[in-house]
Amino acid sequence: MSGDAGGPAAVSHTRNTGDGQAPPRARDVRRLLEPTLLASTALALVSGAIAWAAGNHGVADACWAAGTVLAVLPAVSWVVAALRKGRAGVDLIAVLALVGTLAVGEYLAGALIALMLATGRALDAAAERRASHDLRALLEHAPRSARRRTGREVSVVPLADVVVGDVLVVGPGNVVPVDGSVLAGTAELDESVLTGESAQVERGTHEPVRSGVVNAGGVFELRATATARDSTYAEIVRMAQHAGAERAPTVRLAERYAAWFLPLSLGMAGLAWLVSGSAERAVAVLVVATPCPLLLAAPVAVVSGLSRAARRGVIVRDGGSLERLGRARTMVIDKTGTLTVGRPRVLAVAAEPGRSPSEVLRLAASLDQVSAHVLADAIVREARARNLTLSMPADATEEPGRGPAGTVDGLRLAVGRPGLAPAALPHWAHVVDNRAVLDGAAVAWLTVDDTLAGAVLLQDPLRHDAPRTVRRLRSAGLTRLLMLTGDRAEPAREVGAVLGLDDVRAGQLPADKVAAVRAERARAVTVMVGDGVNDAPALAAADIGVAMGARGSTATSEAADIILTTDRVDRLADAMDIAVRARRIAVQSAVVGMALSLAAMIAASLGWLPPAVGALLQEGIDVAVILNALRALLPPRSARTALEPDAEDLIHRFAAEHDDLRDALDAIREAAGLLSAQDAAGSLAAVRHVDHLLTTRLLPHELAEEHQLYPALNRQLGGPETTETMSRAHTEIARLCRRITTHLRMADETGGLRPEQLDDLRACLYGLHSVLRLHFSQEEESYFSLAP
Repeated sequence: MSGDAGGPAAVSHTRNTGDGQAPPRARDVRRLLEPTLLASTALALVSGAIAWAAGNHGVADACWAAGTVLAVLPAVSWVVAALRKGRAGVDLIAVLALVGTLAVGEYLAGALIALMLATGRALDAAAERRASHDLRALLEHAPRSARRRTGREVSVVPLADVVVGDVLVVGPGNVVPVDGSVLAGTAELDESVLTGESAQVERGTHEPVRSGVVNAGGVFELRATATARDSTYAEIVRMAQHAGAERAPTVRLAERYAAWFLPLSLGMAGLAWLVSGSAERAVAVLVVATPCPLLLAAPVAVVSGLSRAARRGVIVRDGGSLERLGRARTMVIDKTGTLTVGRPRVLAVAAEPGRSPSEVLRLAASLDQVSAHVLADAIVREARARNLTLSMPADATEEPGRGPAGTVDGLRLAVGRPGLAPAALPHWAHVVDNRAVLDGAAVAWLTVDDTLAGAVLLQDPLRHDAPRTVRRLRSAGLTRLLMLTGDRAEPAREVGAVLGLDDVRAGQLPADKVAAVRAERARAVTVMVGDGVNDAPALAAADIGVAMGARGSTATSEAADIILTTDRVDRLADAMDIAVRARRIAVQSAVVGMALSLAAMIAASLGWLPPAVGALLQEGIDVAVILNALRALLPPRSARTALEPDAEDLIHRFAAEHDDLRDALDAIREAAGLLSAQDAAGSLAAVRHVDHLLTTRLLPHELAEEHQLYPALNRQLGGPETTETMSRAHTEIARLCRRITTHLRMADETGGLRPEQLDDLRACLYGLHSVLRLHFSQEEESYFSLAP
């Protein structure tokens, strides 16, 4: 849920017509002009074609000439407007070419140029209208009122009436309307709208709370420390509006080439007229200088790229965005929901000595079924994924900031904070606490009958396709990758290290992200990728804003130039590849077309090409460059072959088995820890349990991968070399499993684990745990990410 705490009144002073946009009445005229011109020129061209087919060549020429005249009139006004701004580009060449076709009677060529000109203007107008809707969601979802308490009475007042010092009542699920501080007790808040982080936070008495965050707990009271206009969320809206307004207008590819092609064309036409004394030669030069390679070839390549991108689930707002993406060298990317999954998942389950991790997870998930907490949902999902049987709790209650409590299977349970001072925690709990710090994980503690019984560690995991995506982005031309996140430094640095990013900045607020994007833009064309409302200002400030639209906020999508409609970050690399290739083909088509036109212009200026023959030759050039531009519709020769259905099914099967085997990894680590704790009976039982898991579940999984999945992938990916290193990992996993089994056989022969076995057995368990984690990650990154 999102909203502008200041409401429209808080930001209305930023809306004016002084940003270079046309006044409202002029915009209304333009909205009618572009589609009308497009329809008229298309009708003239089609009518002429029908008349020509019927043998009425005079009527056909009249229709085409009318379409040409219809385009000349508004095109002249566009040229005048551009010249007033100090710009002269394709429109001026088009006007001269249109007039030239009328002068020499090449009406069909004029009608084609008219239609292409009208189509380009209509597309540009549609993109501009879409841009005017930027960040609408920030305003539409803004709270318009607040509940103010005066004495014992609570009344609903307009947000603009809230003043500093007012006591406001914030109910469950409500957006905090203004900046303030918690009056008493604890407030549990979802701050993802500001930080992008899915984990909820708690704010105690007198601690500050920012507007725009959502109350994820019970009712609490807030003392206002700022008005709506001066609060955090209103500032986000203002930053986004200002950032979008300050972004410089894009100089399109065609305009850049027209900047030198225009004076060259005019100069050659004038020189031909001056030398020969014949105006017909000048017209002939202008006819073959008709900028169809610019008006048609470059846009066709870009539009073809847009079409390919859309088929990959990437919606690009306009051709200018695709062109800029093809020139990008820096990418600024958010972490949560972009490089990571965006919601917490169970990392590990720990249990007190004598209790199993599966039982801890089952009890915690049973109680968490009644909780709406984001961590509770992750715990329940994990338990169900492991096919654990959950019980319905009785007498369940949930205290904000403390987590749920209730009775499950006759046991009094609580999930949340441990309820003990850090110094009073048992040894195993200290180990869990240390691991949580090292892994950047959140901890949900399970208490059974007032005794700490276990813990569930949760973490927002890295997307499987993120490493592959980063490598592909670099190969597409990006030279700098910077991650910005509102998360803590430890998990942010870990993600940055795994992905090999150039820079990582944690604890970033929206204003920090905007500043970072502006700094990067000063050095290179910069892309910003995000998925939360807090990313909207930075998206608007970047040269190209990319929104993860599948689960991202509406406001982010509105502020973006490119939207990924599928929840796959690798589509970003697809978009980059498509943009680079489309731009390369567009440049190639434009350059080759203009070079051929230049040769024809030289011939025309020497009198070798009369206007009629020149127009025919120009049509041939146009067809050639357009056909070349259409190559952007096709995948490159190096494109990855789509997976066969059987290989895709195998990937989904083994990916699901990876999820099922996470409890086996927990058991391996726990057994190694028990060996260190010198619990002889408990450690031997734990190792036996691990050996059972290895022989009945893990090794069959690895064997099936080796003989079913890898051969299928080899057929798709070009040979056994693609899976060779993974097969070597299977060999090492099998070796460690055999070694653990041998230790158990030796223990059976001697009646228990001997002291001299402990070091090697512990090394085997920890080594196996590390190898499996790395092996699973490599398979998920290299193979499983190939399947949609």
